[in-house]
Amino acid sequence: MSSQTKRAKLTRYPRLCLYQAEINKRIPVQLINFILHLRLHYQFLLLSGGFLLGGLMANEMNTLQFWLQFLNVHVLLFGGATAFNSWWDKDEGPIGGLKNPPEMRPWMRTASLGMMFLGLIWAFTVGWIYSLVYLISLILFWLYSTPAARWKGDPILSLFAIAFSTGFNSVLLGALAAGGAIDFILLLSATGASLVLLSLYPVSQIFQTEEDLRRNDRTFAAVFGLQKVRTFFAVSFITGAVLLCSAVYLIYPIPALILLGAAMISWIILMKIILKLKGAKDEYDAVMKMKFLASFSFVVFLIAANAIRYEWIGQTGLLKYFI
Repeated sequence: MSSQTKRAKLTRYPRLCLYQAEINKRIPVQLINFILHLRLHYQFLLLSGGFLLGGLMANEMNTLQFWLQFLNVHVLLFGGATAFNSWWDKDEGPIGGLKNPPEMRPWMRTASLGMMFLGLIWAFTVGWIYSLVYLISLILFWLYSTPAARWKGDPILSLFAIAFSTGFNSVLLGALAAGGAIDFILLLSATGASLVLLSLYPVSQIFQTEEDLRRNDRTFAAVFGLQKVRTFFAVSFITGAVLLCSAVYLIYPIPALILLGAAMISWIILMKIILKLKGAKDEYDAVMKMKFLASFSFVVFLIAANAIRYEWIGQTGLLKYFI
């Protein structure tokens, strides 16, 4: 388009051109807001434990494929699902990983779905079983958030969706990405990891109960109250930790005992914190610190265990894939 034509357009449609200029100016801000809603720090530091556990339980390690699919699962699948949920929630108060969630635009809903389906296409490069597990998680994330089903609004269905999409299936995806197979020990570890993850899920709801009820979301915390949240955490965490450590013990005894000891200490610390909570909005920081303590320590342990078991450090480690 010539400069003369541009000037003519500006003269003829001044309001349209000013509106377009404003949109163009805001696009970088919208992209940043969308990336924030992916909550990647949350995916990598808190929700990656299941995938890493799957790698440890696989008994073999295709390192390059494992880490590429780690990005697929935690950026495209989990990140996309988190942004998709944020679009429908339209939270104004603090949510997991975002104390002040920025405004979302209509295109972000399509983009978040596109990310998840792009990840599904990528998953087919690993195999049909892997892609099937990936697809099941994608469907559960959709059912969890969309108004057409809105499983998030049901105290039991929401637990089911989170347990399998973020917990159980994450362990399976990690094992399959590493080159392993699904067996009883893997399923036992996945069940344990799901229960540990699930134990903290209702806790993360207690500071946003009012906002959930305003959307007619009958979350576990909103329906059963703070005391049941405490009881659920106590039972689910302990049961999950025992199952998880039992599975790890069958293939990796010493780390399993260390993990069990750490889990018991974490349970005591977390119970003390949870018993002090009253369900107020200003408890956001305390809840997030608690989740970070439990999840990040588990992630660090699994990275170290995988690195030792599969010799990721040194001449036989990760560098051989890039030199």
